[in-house]
Amino acid sequence: MLGREKEKYMRLLSRVSGAALAAFFLVLPASAQENSSPATARSVKKEPPVPKIQLARSLDDFRERVLLDRLDQLERRLTELEARTAALVPPQSASATAASNTSQPSPGPSAPSSVAPTPSSGAPAQEATSATSPNWSAGPIDFSGLVDFYYMYNANHPLSQSNQLYNFDVKANQFSLNMAKLSLAHSPDPVGFQVDFGFGRAFDMIHSGEPNTAPGIFRNIEQAYVSLKPAQWHGFEADLGEFVTSAGAEVIESHSNWNYSRSLLFSWAIPYYHFGLRTSFPVGKHFTGGFQIVNGWNNIEDNNSGKTLGFTGAFSNTKFVWYNNYYTGPENPGTNVGWRNLYDTTLLLTPSAKLNAYLNFDYGQNASGAGVSRFTAKWYGVAGALHYQANSRWAFTPRVEWFKDRDGFSTGLPQDLKEFTLTAEYKMVEGVLGRLEYRHDWSNRPFFDRGVTPASCKSQDAVALGIIGYFGPRR
Repeated sequence: MLGREKEKYMRLLSRVSGAALAAFFLVLPASAQENSSPATARSVKKEPPVPKIQLARSLDDFRERVLLDRLDQLERRLTELEARTAALVPPQSASATAASNTSQPSPGPSAPSSVAPTPSSGAPAQEATSATSPNWSAGPIDFSGLVDFYYMYNANHPLSQSNQLYNFDVKANQFSLNMAKLSLAHSPDPVGFQVDFGFGRAFDMIHSGEPNTAPGIFRNIEQAYVSLKPAQWHGFEADLGEFVTSAGAEVIESHSNWNYSRSLLFSWAIPYYHFGLRTSFPVGKHFTGGFQIVNGWNNIEDNNSGKTLGFTGAFSNTKFVWYNNYYTGPENPGTNVGWRNLYDTTLLLTPSAKLNAYLNFDYGQNASGAGVSRFTAKWYGVAGALHYQANSRWAFTPRVEWFKDRDGFSTGLPQDLKEFTLTAEYKMVEGVLGRLEYRHDWSNRPFFDRGVTPASCKSQDAVALGIIGYFGPRR
């Protein structure tokens, strides 16, 4: 009987107003009791007994649920009415609303407006603002950073106190600061950004080729770009600003590499950074492609009117990742005659958690002059490293490579260079790495300084102890 009564009441709910609905449910228990017959009571007794207090709570819950549904319907209708009211705002108020929107802080670009908000725009303008605001924010912002210093012993004891062919850890027989860096980043949703700034020997070397016309603040910035990644673009991402190059098997930050010193290919075959537009887009499950248009190599402000194009691709699998990068464009100062080309490829092998390896190959050339004076300089080389993670604290990495600077374009002397490096890494605590490294460089021509005599030796031996402290939201 109760079931039939509830169905009856549910059919009536859609026809009564809110006030009648409340009055109706006030008499619901009494009506149910009056319509119950002895036969019905007996049939109920045959079922498992239900305490009266439980039945009362069920009816109360039922009434409460219906009332809540009615309130939700009223709220939705009120929202629709407010939206219609905002749409009917006179043109002057709508303009004021647009001006009010542009005056609010916004993570993305917005067109300037000369119309100032007026008091008459009032509440409708605020409602329109909330209805049209983008569904993203500037936060959260991830903070990360590192401090990297070292002591280097060079057996040649060069008068210059410099390790030749090295990048960043260049000071010999002394303590030195490689870099101190702080990064701020917000993952695109759909707009994000990345800013890396700091100081130290690494920042000095990265921007050593920057034209003097560039603002000095850029010499302390490694990266500064804005990212755009709309959800409806299916993984496509665009970055605009200064960003590190896609070429190479190593990166600028020491703790993200396997060895403490950088390879010859990183130091002499490829650029550090670019300024311009970088894109990436997934194609299927295993391939990611990309296109770049940038000012050139290692310059915020271009040294000519031409632009360099970059093409990137990465094929990934569970056991390996294969990266390919190609840059081409005019790079000679003050002219667009003669192009520089670079092909870079790295095969990263990941057979197990304990054992990884990479093989890196670079081929570059730079054309200059025209006619009979045209000349093309070339450089190329190969490097390989094997990383063995013995346990959670200890890791060991040998690296070997060969680099041919055929015309002296990179190192200033036509020569064949080789190097061998062995690095032992120890994780002291979470966020602190210690690395002890031995490295041997040699050339087919006298190139290295020994004592007070420059370019008198064909080899160089060095031992380094590096300490890196780093932090960040994701390690």
